[in-house]
Amino acid sequence: MELLGESAAFLAAIARLTRFARIEIPVLVEGETGTGKELAARRVHYQSGRASRPFIPVNCGAVPDALIENELFGHERGAYTDARRSAPGLIALADGGTLFLDEIGDLSPTLQVKLLRVLQEREFERLGGTSTIKVNVRLLAATNRDLEEAITRGAFREDLYYRLNVFSIFVPPLRERRDDVLLLGEHFLDKYAREHGKPIKRIATSAIDMLASYHWPGNVRELENTIERAVLVCEGQVIHGYHLPPTLQTAEGSGTVPQVSLTESIEAFERDLIQDALKTTRGNRAKAAKLLHTTERIIGYKARKYAIDCKRFRV
Repeated sequence: MELLGESAAFLAAIARLTRFARIEIPVLVEGETGTGKELAARRVHYQSGRASRPFIPVNCGAVPDALIENELFGHERGAYTDARRSAPGLIALADGGTLFLDEIGDLSPTLQVKLLRVLQEREFERLGGTSTIKVNVRLLAATNRDLEEAITRGAFREDLYYRLNVFSIFVPPLRERRDDVLLLGEHFLDKYAREHGKPIKRIATSAIDMLASYHWPGNVRELENTIERAVLVCEGQVIHGYHLPPTLQTAEGSGTVPQVSLTESIEAFERDLIQDALKTTRGNRAKAAKLLHTTERIIGYKARKYAIDCKRFRV
């Protein structure tokens, strides 16, 4: 997934991110799942004075509670049965650089206390250890949860929240970045066409309309997966609507209700195929007819029927 966009909401988030990247303070990145919170954190790191030092990401929601403490703080030899050698832990590995804790709202209260100490005192002990280890780490955190609501439930420490939330960045959901859908879609098309060795050149108008009207609950990550799937199933040079997942082709998936008849739908599909063929052949009706396995006379008839100006494709 790439951090790309030209919409007003996206550019506002990037401007805010860039403005404070070089200030040595914790940053809380907020946003829904799949919006690109880790990519935002990476940009903060690489635009900071720590860019040449490590960037260590940790997904707190993906590591079991029994293991996350060991992952973060490390352990000394003999700290537990299988600890045959000492391990530094990710906090120590991030020394001089940036530690990014994704889904920080999933941390247990015990680990929240220990993390608060790292933020305030810049020190910690490994599991089974007695010596204090000093670290110089910038902490970036991300969440898709309402941490203030978690505080009222006693699920998140208020003092840790205010230490983390010195500066916050909100990464907007894709449904608030409609202008970016096609830009991102074309980027992912280029990426996966190269990766899978497919000669796909573009996205058809029908598919663009479907991408633009969908509500994207999975955000940019869902869009990326959708385009990769389309690339894999496409056998030609153009991604059409029928290459997209069923969720984008139904009223339930897009939040829209069909307003056209079967005949109108077939005509719209036929118009789209003819326009795609004319785009590919730069307005040459004979070549377009060959692509569609029909005659030039039929193409001419259909072009008149659907008011398609073949000359506008002669670029």
